[in-house]
Amino acid sequence: MKMSFFGILLLPLSLFAQNTILVHVKNVDSASGHVKVAVYDSDETFLSFDGVLKTGTAPAHEGIVTMQIVDIPIGEYALAVFHDENGNGKLDTNWLGIPKEKVAFSRAKMKTFGPPRYKECAFRVTSDYEISINL
Repeated sequence: MKMSFFGILLLPLSLFAQNTILVHVKNVDSASGHVKVAVYDSDETFLSFDGVLKTGTAPAHEGIVTMQIVDIPIGEYALAVFHDENGNGKLDTNWLGIPKEKVAFSRAKMKTFGPPRYKECAFRVTSDYEISINL
């Protein structure tokens, strides 16, 4: 198969294509506060505040909260979601560090002794992507 001159010029641009992740957060149980999503792109940065690639926030309401995370290049990602019920902008935890607000992850659930690993939550984005996460 022959590639045209313009096809060769456009090939590098396709590697930097910007995509949108449409996130449906299900089982939001109140209209208090906000639902927050953090996007991570590596195991090393997963669940660290300094390692967040992108974030999304939407007002909470009962049922399903949907938000878009835009300008996502092709790659592998994992999402962490929480319902900031009191609207203080952070995940509240008890003295042991256990979340007091609902938390969820893409493709994996909270374990008995902590959160899932990045690879358990990761998914590949090659175009616009849609995901549902149960809170």
